[in-house]
Amino acid sequence: ELGTQNSELRTRNSELGTQNSELRTRNSELGTRNMNKNIILFDGVCNLCNGAVQFIIKRDPKGIFQFAPLQAEIAQKMLRQRNTTPSKYDSMLLIQDDKVYTKSTAALKIAQQLIGIWRLLYVFIIVPRSLRDIVYDFIAANRYRFFGRSNQCMIPSKAIKARFIS
Repeated sequence: ELGTQNSELRTRNSELGTQNSELRTRNSELGTRNMNKNIILFDGVCNLCNGAVQFIIKRDPKGIFQFAPLQAEIAQKMLRQRNTTPSKYDSMLLIQDDKVYTKSTAALKIAQQLIGIWRLLYVFIIVPRSLRDIVYDFIAANRYRFFGRSNQCMIPSKAIKARFIS
């Protein structure tokens, strides 16, 4: 009887190992599959960032952008895969064509893809990044004071849930 139980345990252990391997492969595929998408990583507890995500979704009818809160493990993993230190950034980033854009450059590249007059904001890319980032950094540093903070990350509605990477 012990021999049968040992055999059953070895079989079950082997099955679990296969499942674990399949999960690792799927996890890796998810990271790779998202490499060439336009992914916006945002501060999930920031009211300004959540408002920006809603603003972008309304002006992105083709669904060009996908979203993930910076607090999510998948966001941290995507940044690490691209040799970016996750803890260095805390507001909004854009991953486009496997490159990470930050601060004002991310904001302008996002605006460039939106419908309506918003894409015209991209003209400000000619302003030196150091000057653009002064404005961005001021807003980012004061975003909780100006716009408030939520106790938890935004929970997307069913209508937009597919746009969020989890």
